[in-house]
Amino acid sequence: QVQLVESGGGLVQPGGSLTLSCAASGSIFSINAMGWYRQAPGQAPGKQREMVATIGSDGTTMYAHSVQGRFTISRDNAKKTVYLQINSLKHEDTAVYICAQSRGSSFYHSMDYWGKGTLVTVSS
Repeated sequence: QVQLVESGGGLVQPGGSLTLSCAASGSIFSINAMGWYRQAPGQAPGKQREMVATIGSDGTTMYAHSVQGRFTISRDNAKKTVYLQINSLKHEDTAVYICAQSRGSSFYHSMDYWGKGTLVTVSS
C-alpha cells in the first residue's frame, strides 16, 4: 500500500522561502514519477487540483507556468523522498500542497496515489 506523507508547510511572509518534503513508502519509488499539486483553502471538493510540478524517474521535470523559475522539484531515491523548494512566495501561493505518485515513470503520466497535503500560508 502506497503512503505519501508531506511535511514542511507553515506560515511564511511574502517573498520568503520554504521546502516541502514528501516521504513515500509501499512502492519502489525510483521507477515512479512524482508530483506536487495544490488546492486553495476553501475550494469546492470537486474542483480540480492544480499541478505545480512533476518529476520523472529520469529526473525530467515539468512546472506550471505560474511557478516556473520560483519552484524546484527534486527527488532523493535513496530516501524515497521528493522535495519542493519554493522561493519568492506570493499570496496566491497559499494552498494545501499535495504530494502524488504515478504508477508510470514519466513526468507526464497521470498520478495514482495522493497524500493528505501540507498547508502553506503566505501572509504578512
